[in-house]
Amino acid sequence: MKSSSSPSRRSRIRVAAAGLALSTVACGEPGVESADLLLLDGRVYTFSWDDPAPDGTPAANAPFGTEGWRPDAEAVAIRDGKLVFVGSNDGASAYRGADTEVLDLDGSTVLPGLVDSHVHIAGLGAKLERIDLMGVGSAERAIELVAAAAVEVPVGEWIIGWGWDEGAWANNYPDNRLLSERVPNHPVMLRGLHGFAVWGNKLAFELAGITAETQAPTGGEILKDADGEPTGILVNNATRLLEAALPELTQEQLESRVLAGLEAMAISGYVAVHEAGAAAELMDAFENLEAMDGLPIRVYAMLAGRDEPLLREWLEHGPDRDNERMLITRSVKAFYDGALGSRGAEMLEDYSDTPGHRGVGGDRYGFNEELFAEVMGAGFQICIHAIGDGGNRASLDFVEAVYEAHPGARDYRHRIEHAQIVHPDDFARFASLDLIASMEPPHAVEDKTWAEDRVGPQRIKGAYAWRTMRQNGVPLTFNSDLPGSDHDIFYGLHAAITRRDRDLQPDGGWYPEETVTAEEALRGYTVWAAGSAFLENETGVLEVGKWADVTVIDIDPLVVGSTRPGELLDGSIEMTIVGGRIVYSSGRVVGSE
Repeated sequence: MKSSSSPSRRSRIRVAAAGLALSTVACGEPGVESADLLLLDGRVYTFSWDDPAPDGTPAANAPFGTEGWRPDAEAVAIRDGKLVFVGSNDGASAYRGADTEVLDLDGSTVLPGLVDSHVHIAGLGAKLERIDLMGVGSAERAIELVAAAAVEVPVGEWIIGWGWDEGAWANNYPDNRLLSERVPNHPVMLRGLHGFAVWGNKLAFELAGITAETQAPTGGEILKDADGEPTGILVNNATRLLEAALPELTQEQLESRVLAGLEAMAISGYVAVHEAGAAAELMDAFENLEAMDGLPIRVYAMLAGRDEPLLREWLEHGPDRDNERMLITRSVKAFYDGALGSRGAEMLEDYSDTPGHRGVGGDRYGFNEELFAEVMGAGFQICIHAIGDGGNRASLDFVEAVYEAHPGARDYRHRIEHAQIVHPDDFARFASLDLIASMEPPHAVEDKTWAEDRVGPQRIKGAYAWRTMRQNGVPLTFNSDLPGSDHDIFYGLHAAITRRDRDLQPDGGWYPEETVTAEEALRGYTVWAAGSAFLENETGVLEVGKWADVTVIDIDPLVVGSTRPGELLDGSIEMTIVGGRIVYSSGRVVGSE
């Protein structure tokens, strides 16, 4: 692994003294090369035992018994970015040297490094700069926040907000009248929580050239009033009409957002992210940061399927084969349909709350079958965004057809991103096509207040169906889809294990038959996430020879998640280690001096 010693990193990151006990100790046993770093007295879960059964029962060789979970190691030794010992405190003593850094974890839990396998990292960086509308319950309150922010912004500059829930508000979208009255001298664009709707004031629409005569792009909608005038809301593919009017970021600004997002993930305990759709500018940012040794955590990049020139370049280059890089690119993100909340997801039958409407998908939503078949045939993994049962079925049909034309494409662990609403007949097809279901536990608990209205009481049984996927032999990986959902691992684990929100509602969980166990939830963010990126030989478990990618937390998520899962929400990250380097510790980001 590359170090992070470049001047650009040093100027942005402070060295921090670890809040864990630190000491330098005498040399260990003769003939044993000393470690760079020792972690002692921890509750270490290696996850090197076999997968649980489809019903969640732990494997026979798991550290689990009649009294529940127990750690299978207590110490870890790291040298040159790799794990050189995992076992007892006594065994670790052989790796102590005069220059070894030793951390006494005092019973904290040590896990394989956490991975968020579906993110939009520049969006997270941008969120840190924008007006935060997450959890805002009304348009009036959102407008108050925008108007207050406008006082501090020079006249004429854009005001950007993010996070109002386009799903929860879909039956009563606001218009731009009050927003334009309160903020008349700044163009305003407010993105919905999941990015499938935007809300703008009149000045923003004027600058974007959106009028009564403007036609919505295929797969999108411009909401209009009785007189045919735009109301201020754009949904699905039409969101790009307003987004295109925003001032272009400089490359330096984009890199700054990317770095801010990655550092936030390090603080949150993640050693790696899978970027779900990087167009050319974002790929340039990742590549520049990697060239400067400036990536604080690992990035597995999915190329943006809508950027055909970029895909053509990569088709000539071929997918990355070097797993030792901090940036690995061997996959493509493609959109088959829109979102459920904005009724853009493609359904097999009409939406239950909108007769005559089934959403939109396929080529109407920019899904280029010919190009994506070529990409798969060239050895790239494809990661298809599919939300509705119609979108999922069509995606399965597409993959099956590609396998017939390119039999070797079956080997590349293709993924369905979200797999949110699946017809009962189609779960087994995921397994038969060797597909991975890449799913977001937070989405279930966030969408529960309106999702059943969209699809009705029967189709909802195939929604966010993690247990059904497991019972059908479908590999899972869990993630947040940030910034659309909170990436806090304790929130994600709690949602997966309980299907309850932060207020512990509803009692018993929302369709609790689809919950997963604490072990399965953790595997979704560790072992299984590594496998979804072809990295199971390098990471995902704590074994000698693997990357020293480690997350240390203050609670035991297997014990707590199995016995009193509500307490997961009180957990915190103590340390993040990437390739043997501590990138976060004790409330501070850590770099090299």
